[in-house]
Amino acid sequence: MSKKENWKPDIFSYLDYREYLGDYYLAAKKENRAFSYRYFSRRAGFSSPNFLKLVIEGKRNISEESITRFGRALKLTAAEQRFFSNLVAFCQAENEGKKNEAFERVAASRRFKQARRLDGQFYLYLSRWYYPAVREMVARHDFTEDPEWIAKQLLPPIHPHDVKECLEVLLELGLIERNAEGTLSRGEPSITTGHQVRNLAVANYHRQMLKRAGDSIETVSSENRDISAMTVSIANSTIPELKSRIHNFKEGILDRCDRDEKTEAVYQVNIQLFPLTQIIGEQT
Repeated sequence: MSKKENWKPDIFSYLDYREYLGDYYLAAKKENRAFSYRYFSRRAGFSSPNFLKLVIEGKRNISEESITRFGRALKLTAAEQRFFSNLVAFCQAENEGKKNEAFERVAASRRFKQARRLDGQFYLYLSRWYYPAVREMVARHDFTEDPEWIAKQLLPPIHPHDVKECLEVLLELGLIERNAEGTLSRGEPSITTGHQVRNLAVANYHRQMLKRAGDSIETVSSENRDISAMTVSIANSTIPELKSRIHNFKEGILDRCDRDEKTEAVYQVNIQLFPLTQIIGEQT
């Protein structure tokens, strides 16, 4: 093996530690034909000669004790070791709460921000309820690019510092744009990010907006909101049709809203369809 080991893949460009280990194995094999799963296990102190292979294939997880052994066998620096540990926590999280905590630690890494900037920023966009709200607020005819003014317009109000960070992220993502005159407007970006981050962020978005909807019952007058619901019994074969109708309804709402040239407020429209009972044939 070369002393500097420049052949090693950059761990800070990964969100899946198994993918990193797979790429590491291929790179190590190319660097040294004697490298093998057995060779790695011996270096890491594992009794199973195929432990690395099983982990890469998702058939085994890495324990807290094993993380240290992997770090030693991979010859990770202290910073790389911390990042690897956070990647393991992110990928093996038992629930979305722990997954969010782990991703926050992953995204806090300076080198990760440099390598995977869009992942961290997209996560922020959907995981902070006011990011989409500020983007839409830009379309208001009275919009003022002043963090204090924007912060006070939101329900509930937030800190101006959070607004400043929000505007910076929206600009970098292309979700808002600055024209030649210096005025902000909504942009139409094409954002590509890892499915793990996207799924986690979208789930965060829906949870936050559902909470905002619940809070609005107490904080917003009935004249300025519409919250209704119905409970129905349906056949499984009807579900695709209902989802299609909901999709068409949302498209119609968007089309109508886009025709407004002068807007005064930002609204959230939530539509939910979910079972309240076990579904026949799917009981566990």
